[in-house]
Amino acid sequence: MSITGALINAGAILFGGLIGLLLKGCIKKDSSKSLMRILGLCTCIIGISGALSGYQHIIALVISLALGTFVGELLRIDDGLNKFGLWVQGKFTRGDQESSTFARGFVEATLLFCVGALAILGPLNSGLRNDYDIIITKSIIDAVATMVLASYLGIGVLLSAFSVLLYQGSIELFAGFFQNIFTSELITLISATGGIMVLGIGFNMVMDSNSKIKIANFLPGFLFSATYYFLFLR
Repeated sequence: MSITGALINAGAILFGGLIGLLLKGCIKKDSSKSLMRILGLCTCIIGISGALSGYQHIIALVISLALGTFVGELLRIDDGLNKFGLWVQGKFTRGDQESSTFARGFVEATLLFCVGALAILGPLNSGLRNDYDIIITKSIIDAVATMVLASYLGIGVLLSAFSVLLYQGSIELFAGFFQNIFTSELITLISATGGIMVLGIGFNMVMDSNSKIKIANFLPGFLFSATYYFLFLR
């Protein structure tokens, strides 16, 4: 058992983020915003693609996300993640202008890199078959995304590497156990739920920050999607 795939992915995020930080001073503010919006539009396409994969379970998706969002709002998950990001921000920054985007960078990058089919299939394949093709593909995509995000949102984006290491590393380490749980139909349903969340992340990148969707409050939707699968589809 190893977490080689998760380490590769986390390393790619750190590498892309460092390049983004180096480029930050070289890219004009307007150009940085434009790059952010382009990445946001591309993220929307990825989210739509993932969401459409579960169109045959559209009612389940609507119910799962509605219930999940209700629970997420009650638990104030998004606020909690932002508070954690702000706490870490205090350890890494000194109240400069960049620090205002630290928590946002951490939360949005963590959700972007941990939500979706690749974040499940990648560590499963590497853990079960020592097949790193999916992980490497995801790592390249994440490195490019981190480079753009870090150039705009700063060092908080790099912290998402540790979230990816924890999340994907756990799946990879216990892949033998998860292979009987993550069937293709469950992965499709979870990916469709995640696709809608990724679409929301894309909207956040494109829209003004004052109109920000609290995507983290959607996270309990995964639990309701999985519950639906085990009750009605298995």
